[in-house]
Amino acid sequence: MTLEQLNKAFGIPSQVEIVEGKGGFPLIAIHNEQAKAKISIYSGQVISFQPVGESADLMFVSENAYYQSGKAIKGGIPICWPWFGPDPEGRGRASHGFVRNRMWTLLSTEATPAGATKVKLGVSANEETETIWPYRFELVIEIVVGTQLSVALITQNTGDEAFSITQALHTYLAVGDITQVQVLGLDDTPYLDKADGGVKKTQTGAITIIGETDRIYEGVNPELLIEDGALGRRIRIATVGSSTAIVWNPWQEISMKMADLADKDYQQFICVETANAADEVIEILPGGAHQMQAVYTVERG
Repeated sequence: MTLEQLNKAFGIPSQVEIVEGKGGFPLIAIHNEQAKAKISIYSGQVISFQPVGESADLMFVSENAYYQSGKAIKGGIPICWPWFGPDPEGRGRASHGFVRNRMWTLLSTEATPAGATKVKLGVSANEETETIWPYRFELVIEIVVGTQLSVALITQNTGDEAFSITQALHTYLAVGDITQVQVLGLDDTPYLDKADGGVKKTQTGAITIIGETDRIYEGVNPELLIEDGALGRRIRIATVGSSTAIVWNPWQEISMKMADLADKDYQQFICVETANAADEVIEILPGGAHQMQAVYTVERG
């Protein structure tokens, strides 16, 4: 569909407009009385969320991010699905699945009675996806932009055989200074330390970032808190349908090797990811569904 056709079908006066984004990708621009946001139809990805009264965006997006077909956008909330991490079958398929680097379909937009804006996008199985992953599915992301940001990922099995998935909302949260960040709510939680060969460890106290950090926390509480000392704010993440969390920051050496990250970008973000990963593999029977949701709230005072 052209931008004109998309706006005719999905635009909401003074609230939702579909515009041309970087790389020519269509972008859903939302501006309501509670917040403003941007959602890329390519990748089905939130790339900006800023509540009214907040001077800083919740989302980090690299200035060096790729906006090219077939490549993932570095920042916002990339969708890792139907697997998280390397190809679980070792067949050379792309890490983090195949939906974060393809065009999604805009399904609906809605101005809610509470003053928020709801957007649904989807990806369905076709001949191409079945060459990568041989199952029938419908994947929908439901995004609500209001005083909070709600992101729900709904997987439906539309085929006649069961399948298993791992997945993540690979959320890049903008911070003022990574050395002044603490992640709370994971004390005494076991994790796999991917930066230390996958050794299993147990968290003691708050998480602080002082070097490369790549951890998969298992059996996590449904609410985490990120304290951002430099920006003077807290980010609360409440989850449903997930008991795994990933905390990631590449630090300096890896950042310098990533073409889509500037050398010092690692100082300006932390990834705290809502996931079903590691041992939390989700089996979905024919006709069944699974929903994973994260709600992000910015707090001060």
